[in-house]
Amino acid sequence: MSEENNNLVPLKVLLVDNDPDHAEAMAESLERIGYECKIATSGPEGAKLVDEYSWNIVVTDLVMNDVDGMEILRHANEKQTNCEVIMVTGHASVPKAVEAMQQGAFTFLEKPITPKRLQAVSSKAADSVRLRSQNLALHSRLDEKFGYENLIYASESMKNVITRLKRIAPTDAGVLITGETGTGKDVVAQAIHQNSPRKKKPFVAINTAAVAEHLVESELFGHVKGAFTDAISDRIGKFEYANGGTLFLDEVGDMPMATQIKLLRVLEERKITRVGDNKEIDVNVRVLAATNQDLEAQVAAGKFRADLYYRLKIVSVHLDPLAERREDIIPLADRFRKMANQKHHKKTRNFSPELRRWMFNYTWTGNVRQLKNVVESLVVLDIDSELDMDDLSPDLLGTGAAPVNSSPGDSSHSVLIGQSLEEIEKWAYENTLNLTGGNREETARILGVSERTLYRKINQFGFN
Repeated sequence: MSEENNNLVPLKVLLVDNDPDHAEAMAESLERIGYECKIATSGPEGAKLVDEYSWNIVVTDLVMNDVDGMEILRHANEKQTNCEVIMVTGHASVPKAVEAMQQGAFTFLEKPITPKRLQAVSSKAADSVRLRSQNLALHSRLDEKFGYENLIYASESMKNVITRLKRIAPTDAGVLITGETGTGKDVVAQAIHQNSPRKKKPFVAINTAAVAEHLVESELFGHVKGAFTDAISDRIGKFEYANGGTLFLDEVGDMPMATQIKLLRVLEERKITRVGDNKEIDVNVRVLAATNQDLEAQVAAGKFRADLYYRLKIVSVHLDPLAERREDIIPLADRFRKMANQKHHKKTRNFSPELRRWMFNYTWTGNVRQLKNVVESLVVLDIDSELDMDDLSPDLLGTGAAPVNSSPGDSSHSVLIGQSLEEIEKWAYENTLNLTGGNREETARILGVSERTLYRKINQFGFN
């Protein structure tokens, strides 16, 4: 049965080879099983086609004049979103082909190539492309339906946050998101917008602490030409740009007092006035605000308006520091590993048990943002596809981590004192599963039990 019969849309294949006859022969064998093929008879032509069109599979000769197969691979990695590259090589170039696989090529074919061999390898590459497409489509549907897939969590704290978001998002209420710097307040704001009736309209963010004080009003409300020295033309502000959608005010606690007064008026009247103008403009914007400060203390100190505080805080959401929800560390780290793999064209597989324990015990004063940066650094520095302690930046070794084997009387275990043996056992199984990122084989090894026993305990304690 042909590939075309199996799939409504035939996969598109680009064949790049200096030898036109060889390229024609490969194209003919693939077209017989339903692929849609195009031929490039030089490296520069192949690179141009890779840059300009979408391909599912690229079959390229490794050794070519001007632009070789490695350069074609680089173009495919940069320009194609879902494409597998198959290298064609002579015996003498096999080591180079292996290097190409390390750079992201699907596999290599050694000359001479039989039609059946080419068809079989292309079929496997096609399966990889289709599986990735299905996963992307599934994530797209999940995003459209739920919009919470960027909030990776396992902790009870974040489960409660998600439950709260599902109640808040469909409304038009203003939300104040609090938490330390780096806890993911911006991601929560985007999740609220994505699950609101405004999701098809703009989501606009502004960090008021990052804007010069004399320009905050211009950024929010816009200005007219000549309003101040550098106002050389009219400019719309964030409120106008977000009209119909959502405006996210990050670090709202740093907003100047004069701007706070004008913001309160806008929230109450839903009208803005550009700086230097008298004309009022109607706006329909949902405002989400975030801060790492104690705004109640700011109000008491006279640094933040009480009426604005209560207007922003129709509903509030608080994000705990990462150190207080350690169950989230490994799941988040694994998501960041996959993101860094894609960004830097790497293929790291997992974290070693020792590195998982280090991450689980590290203090993470920079919260989720610091974790993301550390994981990206691990991926960049890795050379063997296995993330281990040797990939960790030297300045992190021996800093900010509690001992892996804590004593029974420390604060992390004091919660177990007075609990039943069943509760203590449940705690041990749950936290070890979290430590290993749900790896059952590794969990069983650490706890010294069989995998069969582990499966039974998972069912007994009702773990997901």
